[in-house]
Amino acid sequence: MPAAAPRVPADPERAAAVARFCAQFQAVVDNIGRVIKGKDDVIRKVLLAMTARGHVLLLDVPGTGKTMLARSIAASIHCDFKRIQFTPDLLPMDITGSNVFNLRSKSFEFQAGPVFTNILLADEINRATPKTQSALLEVMAEGQVTVEGTTHKLPPPFQVLATMNPLDHQGTYTLPAAQLDRFTMQLTMGFPPPEAEVELLDVHLVDRPIIEQLDPVVDREDFLAWQAVVPRIFVAEQVKRYLVGLANAIRGDARVLAPPSPRAVLMLARVAQAHALAAGRDYVTPDDVQQVAADVLAHRLVVSGDDTGHAYVAEVLDKVAVPA
Repeated sequence: MPAAAPRVPADPERAAAVARFCAQFQAVVDNIGRVIKGKDDVIRKVLLAMTARGHVLLLDVPGTGKTMLARSIAASIHCDFKRIQFTPDLLPMDITGSNVFNLRSKSFEFQAGPVFTNILLADEINRATPKTQSALLEVMAEGQVTVEGTTHKLPPPFQVLATMNPLDHQGTYTLPAAQLDRFTMQLTMGFPPPEAEVELLDVHLVDRPIIEQLDPVVDREDFLAWQAVVPRIFVAEQVKRYLVGLANAIRGDARVLAPPSPRAVLMLARVAQAHALAAGRDYVTPDDVQQVAADVLAHRLVVSGDDTGHAYVAEVLDKVAVPA
């Protein structure tokens, strides 16, 4: 006998927050779509990960609009934006900042690095050494930087959008599993459809690029309100068991050499909450989990054989029983 649908506790304030989020979320997607043509699905997924307080790794060849996407998001939600070009000679202090001696005060003063922003574009992150890459670990996980024993908090929100070229391996360093696990999603922009690419030419072949004319749709406080409402989205007991069941099905497969961690399951749950929120619901369904599972889990898995991470996750979704 199928299980009864869970009763979601009534909460008028939460319902109003969900309705407000949906209107603002679609307006931001449409605004970014003025610059990024034919990629609404990618735009929505990046925003969902950010709403769930996550970071995104964009894996694609140069010229597909990754940097423009990051700039458009920052402009649309009225947040500070900085970009770091990762190179082999980049040092950790070039990212986090360092203590500089002030001759007037005869003391050391902390000079903040570019990581002190709201949206950070880590361009070609795999071109920096592992030591420099690790400078992002603390700030991505904790929202703070520790320099010479002193901890400096970053003002929220703090989101990392990193890019990586999957084809060019000269002068690059493999991202360690600990670094990959900090990214909530790994996405690919891909090429736009032909009609969208024609529109793209119309947008950019002008005297003043449209990115310079992009006005904010929401402000920083609105975006923080997005993130605050996600934990209030109801997750029923059977959906929690479904999430854990997916993870255990992967962990029990001998083909998987690197299974998902509990943190990966938690991130999947949070993005599923954000997905439900964007659909105008204050509760999570198994379909929310299925829609985002591959993007959240695939880059964390090492699967033997010919299957890609996405194909393998799709296979597991077909095998695990879906709760009513």
